[in-house]
Amino acid sequence: MAAEAARVLDYENRYYYGSAAPARETYSEPVTIPHEFPSVEERIRQRQRAKEAAAARSRPVISFFSVVGALFAAFLSVFAVVAQINYNEAVAETTRLNAQLVELSEQQRRLEIEFASVLDMKEIERYARDVLGMSKPETHQLAVVHSAASDRAEVLSSAEGDNLRDFGSFIKSLFEYLKR
Repeated sequence: MAAEAARVLDYENRYYYGSAAPARETYSEPVTIPHEFPSVEERIRQRQRAKEAAAARSRPVISFFSVVGALFAAFLSVFAVVAQINYNEAVAETTRLNAQLVELSEQQRRLEIEFASVLDMKEIERYARDVLGMSKPETHQLAVVHSAASDRAEVLSSAEGDNLRDFGSFIKSLFEYLKR
């Protein structure tokens, strides 16, 4: 009974009565072998066709998107180089202008010192008295004018503050230059 059950199970799994051979229904169609072989010329033509087919298959095919991608990458590379050149020119121009600004600030400081040393009040008073014929007012020539509006003044900038600010901006630009 157990042997018959085994035969039925094996047959359902497509094996032939419990053996390792497959059932007849699963065999492939018989292969027919031609009785005559092709001629030498035919075999040479077949080999030539096979070589041409293999060469056609191995030829590299470049897709449209690959070409577009390569052109886009080349464009971006050229754009990056041009942008770097422009950036370097701007940095050089900024450095040159900062040096010129420092030089002009130093020249302004020297001119202010020279102007202050030239400005002598006694010399101005002598020039006004001797050349222009001016004199100091006497007490009876002075009059006090009272007004309802109060005086006010606005200081827009001071020379000391400007010099300190220019020096601070110079130090700041110097540190930024050294960071690079």
